[in-house]
Amino acid sequence: MHGVSKVVEERGAGEADSTPALSGPELRRAYAQCRRLQRRHDPTFWLATLRLPAEMRPAVWAVYGFVRTADEVVDGPGRESAPAERLAGLDQLAHELELARGGMTVSTPAVNALVDAGQRHNLPLDELTAYLDSMRRDVGPLWITDWDDLLSYMNGSAGTVGRLMAPLLGAPVEAHESFAQLGLAFQLTNFIRDIPEDAGLGRVYLPADELSAAGVRNEELAASGASASPALCGVIESQVVRARELFSEGDYGGQSVGPKVRRGIRLATSVYQRTLDRVEGNGFDAVGVSAELPLFQRVGAVVSAFGSSHS
Repeated sequence: MHGVSKVVEERGAGEADSTPALSGPELRRAYAQCRRLQRRHDPTFWLATLRLPAEMRPAVWAVYGFVRTADEVVDGPGRESAPAERLAGLDQLAHELELARGGMTVSTPAVNALVDAGQRHNLPLDELTAYLDSMRRDVGPLWITDWDDLLSYMNGSAGTVGRLMAPLLGAPVEAHESFAQLGLAFQLTNFIRDIPEDAGLGRVYLPADELSAAGVRNEELAASGASASPALCGVIESQVVRARELFSEGDYGGQSVGPKVRRGIRLATSVYQRTLDRVEGNGFDAVGVSAELPLFQRVGAVVSAFGSSHS
């Protein structure tokens, strides 16, 4: 099975899948690949990470590298065509994580970097079981039944990342769940922004019971050039309100860390909240009008975050 190795930079020919734990140049290369993945796929997060203290950045890259590797197994251009093979790819990633935590070097650099970061920063890597479970749901057509189901999905995915990041960023224990809520806020904003794209992949993250109650059919979620109906806009508005509430619940976590960390969180939060502002400014139509922030607004969010770095 080669689902993982198809979507990440492979190790050199002839290198074993499981060897004694790596260190030195090999480990630096593993972290460097994670850094490149973040820069290539999420420039906003990349810029936010650069605002963090230098000693934290490699671990942040490692966390990103792992979750991006899982995402590439499910959705990347090099993914396996058969759902069963993608599920096997996630199983292989979970197996490599177990081996690496046991002291072995595995073939996926992001796993090696993450386990090293976990040891250095005492990260709760057990959380990744729930993360991979949420990723498995994305392999086939996905429908969210109600808000509780969406919360469960997001707690397994974005909530897990928040719980990993909290100790890394120096948050006190009592703020860890607030970090998880911040992760949910980011992910729900992404779901709002990407409604047509997700629908094209057979995924509907808007609660099915709310769509049904509003008389909205799933066919209306795909981008067709037509404006979203008032009923669909109403459902989207409800999600925007929830996202803003989650950002509010995550504020304690963001404020609980040191000022050098807060500025990175502020940058990411600023960009995502401007996405919500854009959706609201478009009358909550995130289907007929792109919710993607234009470049000048992304630059504006960065400038705003830098301008408030003293606080």
